[in-house]
Amino acid sequence: MSKEELRSYRLNSAEEPTDEMLEAIMLEVQKSACLSTLKAKAELDKRFNAAKAEIARRKATHRMGL
Repeated sequence: MSKEELRSYRLNSAEEPTDEMLEAIMLEVQKSACLSTLKAKAELDKRFNAAKAEIARRKATHRMGL
């Protein structure tokens, strides 16, 4: 199944997908989910690192004030 066919295909009750079509659809879903997970993890890591840097900055500022 070509990418164009995959993008244009819509699941509905009038037309049963072939096993090949279902496999292609599920592989695309898997790829999309993996990419989404990687992006989410990268964003989470970025936010954690920013929070750690802010905590370190505040600790350093607090020590200077004492």
